[in-house]
Parts: sequence; structure tokens; C-alpha cells
Amino acid sequence: MTEGFKEKLGKGGFGDVFKAKLRSGPSVAIKMLNKSKGNGQDFINEVATIGRIHHQNVVQLIGFCVSGSKRALVYEFMPNGSLDKFIFSRDENTDFSYEKIYKISIGVARGIAYLHHGCEMQILHFDIKPHNILLDENFIPKVSDFGLAKLYPIDNSVVTMTAGRGTIGYMAPELFYNNIGGISHKADVYSFGMLLMEMASKRKNLNPYAEHSSQLYFPLWIYNHIREEEDINIKDLSEEEKLIVKKMIIVALWCIQLKPTDRPSMNKVVEMLEGDIEDLEIPPKPILFPDEK
Repeated sequence: MTEGFKEKLGKGGFGDVFKAKLRSGPSVAIKMLNKSKGNGQDFINEVATIGRIHHQNVVQLIGFCVSGSKRALVYEFMPNGSLDKFIFSRDENTDFSYEKIYKISIGVARGIAYLHHGCEMQILHFDIKPHNILLDENFIPKVSDFGLAKLYPIDNSVVTMTAGRGTIGYMAPELFYNNIGGISHKADVYSFGMLLMEMASKRKNLNPYAEHSSQLYFPLWIYNHIREEEDINIKDLSEEEKLIVKKMIIVALWCIQLKPTDRPSMNKVVEMLEGDIEDLEIPPKPILFPDEK
């Protein structure tokens, strides 16, 4: 099925992604799914979930193909690839301004808010991270990779889970600990908070090579700076950019609160990001584990 595909775009959690051209002209991304356990449930999940979604900030499923045991999903092609290669780039020539990062963060938040609150079913993604945010030719972000997604009735506030889902570093604590609250759309809010923190700092949240132990986990380190109203030490920022970064960090700190009930909804997150920084309260200090004081 993949013999004619020359250009491999990357590898996702569920299979390889190739660039191809439709006979009608446009380029597309073909996601070849790995042989799945249990009746191709990840394929059914992805088609059932994304087939009903139409939003500027969610990647568009164009079609799918089944040939014997092989399964493929056909998506709109995103020429600028995934967000991680821009925010973690060490290339000085990469012109990725904070204004652009801020606009992308609002787009991602709107996409997730739509999944949670804008469809007839509530769609929980469970794998929000920089690698799964794709950028079109105008750097409009699209939430992608719905292999772990789950659909629930819109009025379900807490959902049942049979297995841990997501990527370490972005997974909400309630997926590990059952004494801090049920699993809900707030798990995606947590993952978005971790993503937003990395967008604001242009670095990974966990840095094992930090010079000081206080800098090992960026959210805790930056929280102390924000609370003490110290300057955010990111080089070559204008005053306007410092305000953008500070706003993104405060919103991220709200999103990564330990208890799901303390986190805002994604609709509220969009409102916070679009609003004035003066209207934002400093959240409580982020706690990593339920028994941490």
C-alpha cells in the first residue's frame, strides 16, 4: 500500500506518515497504521472521532483506506510540520517570534475547546503535546493524532478508563493517582498547560542538565519568579513580549494544578489567553504529587 510513497514525513505513536498527492491535485498526509491489537480499535477510534470534526484548529480527515490487514488514514497536508521542531529549535535563523507563538497557543486552545465543548459528543484527546500540533502554510495550528482519543456524551463530567493514556511529561496526574479526582476533559487541560509552558519558555519542562536543582523542573522554578514579580529571564525580549510570556506562563500554571477541579475549562483558557494580563490571578504553587506539601 505504501510502495508509491517516496517522502516519509515522520513516525507517530500508531504508524508511519507519508506525503502523497491525490489525483485531483492537492498534497495529503497518509498515516499508515501499525498492525493493531484487538480489532483495529485505534483505527476505528480515529475515524469515528475525527470524521465528525470540522474546525480551523483541528486537522481535517479527508478519507481512509482498508486493504486486507492494512489500514490508512488520509489527512490534509501540513507543510510546516509539527510545533516541536520550532519551539525546541536551537537554530538562530529560525524566526519564530513570541507574537507567532502566542497566536498559535490561542489556536491550539480553541481547537481543544471545540473538541471538549463544541461537538455533539465530548472528545477527549489524551495526547496533547508539541509533536501532535501541526502547522499549515500560514502557521495556523491544528490538533492532530486522535489514536488515543475517546468520545463521551457531552454531559459526562467524569469518564471511565481501562488503561493509562498519553505521553510522560504531558499526562495529567489523575491518570496515575486515583485520590485527586476523576478523569475528565481536565486531563487535556493539564496536557495543554505543559505544552503552553514549553511554548512560553521554548524549552522542555524537565531539564536533567540544569545547572541548579531549582531549575530542574521549569514550572516550579518559573512559579517562584512570577510570584516574586521578578523579571522573566529570557534573552532579547521586548517589554511587550515579556508580558505575552508572563501571561502564557500564568495560564499554564492554572492548567497544571494537581486537582482537576482547580484547573480551568478550555473555554476559560481561551478567555484567559485572549484577555488582559491584569485580570489574571497568580495560581497556587503547582504540586507534582498528591502527598507533596
